[in-house]
Amino acid sequence: MFNARLTCLDNQAHEHTHDHHQLVLSLSGRAEFEVNGCGGEVCRMRACLVPGDADHQFAGVGDNRMLIVDLHESEISANDLQLLTHLFDAPRYPQLDPDFQNLLSYAGAELERYGSDPMLTRSLGGVLLRALHLRVFGEQRTRVHAALDMQKIDAYISTHLARRISVAELAQVACLSPSHFHVQFKDAVGMSPHQYLLKNRLDRAARLLRSSNLPLIRIAEECGFSSQSALTTAMRRYMGLTPKRLRTDEA
Repeated sequence: MFNARLTCLDNQAHEHTHDHHQLVLSLSGRAEFEVNGCGGEVCRMRACLVPGDADHQFAGVGDNRMLIVDLHESEISANDLQLLTHLFDAPRYPQLDPDFQNLLSYAGAELERYGSDPMLTRSLGGVLLRALHLRVFGEQRTRVHAALDMQKIDAYISTHLARRISVAELAQVACLSPSHFHVQFKDAVGMSPHQYLLKNRLDRAARLLRSSNLPLIRIAEECGFSSQSALTTAMRRYMGLTPKRLRTDEA
């Protein structure tokens, strides 16, 4: 049975174990998790998969709003059971593309309004789980991924992240036409090249905010944002908090 619910995670660290699988998603803010010794962060761009019976510790970071799907293996079909076994064979922190984030926002709004309806909570939980499974184990992604040298592409992005990077440039690195590159990249990675570049810019900005005292304008420049306000807008939209708030939470 799939049950979706909304909650705010306490900033105080907690530790427990339960016999059901759990999918943790962020509608706003973030949280730190450690599952069987595997640590990671839950935010708008990253989820957490907690296998049943796994020891896990967690704590919210500042204000947060989480959507949690509890996944009990009773009263579910054989196909759903196979999906759970596949997806929860180990702790995971899968990346969430913008399309999934839109689906998540919709699910959160429906639960906010009709969360007392058990049929709705089951249905939304199942949709989110299936959508995530397709992104983690999609057959087309596995087939196409080998055609792209992602290590080479990532190295190019890392070297040139402070400036504008066009899809045509990345296509040239991959020795493909821009149109073919765009299609193969989205199939392989689960997001468009533009979305992937934005994710890399935000990831680097978050690391710099946590590990340095650089002014926000400098961080924006080093991560390829046109201005400090552009960085703030992107971080608020995709991570659920501002650069100043992220830096304050880490202090």
